[in-house]
Amino acid sequence: MAAWSLSLSPTVVRIMAEFDLQAYLTQHTELVDAALQTWLPAGDLLPGRLHEAMRYSVFAGGKRLRPVLMMAAAEAVGGRPEQVQHAACAMEMLHTYSLIHDDLPAMDNDDYRRGRLTSHKVYGEAMAILAGDALLTEAFRLLADPRANATVPPATTARVIELVARYAGSRGMVGGQVVDMESEGKTIDQPTLEYIHTHKTGALILASIQVGGLLAGGDDDDLQALTRYGEAVGLAFQIADDILDVVGDQAALGKQVGADQARGKATYPALIGLDAARQRADELCLLALDSLSRFGIESDPLRQIARYIVKRTS
Repeated sequence: MAAWSLSLSPTVVRIMAEFDLQAYLTQHTELVDAALQTWLPAGDLLPGRLHEAMRYSVFAGGKRLRPVLMMAAAEAVGGRPEQVQHAACAMEMLHTYSLIHDDLPAMDNDDYRRGRLTSHKVYGEAMAILAGDALLTEAFRLLADPRANATVPPATTARVIELVARYAGSRGMVGGQVVDMESEGKTIDQPTLEYIHTHKTGALILASIQVGGLLAGGDDDDLQALTRYGEAVGLAFQIADDILDVVGDQAALGKQVGADQARGKATYPALIGLDAARQRADELCLLALDSLSRFGIESDPLRQIARYIVKRTS
């Protein structure tokens, strides 16, 4: 993918030069993966094939972006990754369930995800549906788990569960998926496209960031700043995905490129052109960075992740 430039202040440029994002992502991904191994049912626990299918998709790779963003948001308000580890795992389960269902023949009918055969190609459509259902349910069980929430005020636990349910359901991710499917092969306007992107993809990203701030004890001003950040990076992430579907490398992406165009899906490059889509992603990155002005170096990971989101090649 061709690079494009951002107009950043000298301070932000210095921060980005000094912060080792790759080391941060590796460390926090390892924390998430270790916790997922603990929280997910074992593959040999009855019904074994269902639990095996759940684990197959959860551990198929991926960036763990949502859990990492949750941990980074917790750190931005003075918290620790361990405070949100259970919720970070729940968010990854939710995200994985959505991918399993998204790949089904009834929806996108994809054979590969992250360079591996999709769940329904390995376990069959019925088991894939049930694995997704089980991950969705397990995510909310974990969000409510008394052991995981031992130090969390009950009102905060309830608020987190309501927030995640809202962003995951018909007013969030599922609603965005519906409008996305209904828009295939049609000419839609930019507000409709933005609705699709902010709901289908952006909702769980925003939820991750808000939950991180909540569980780590952020105040109202912190949460407002994190919300502005989450709204910007959530939309930027999907625009970057749209761009990669046009100019990305299939081997790096682990999935077919050009699929959106082949299905007649609504994307930013199709609606406003590739250059304008890149410019919009840049603008959103700058909005995200600006929203973090109230925080100090503790929010450096969020700053770097915003830039990574629009610059990534996979």
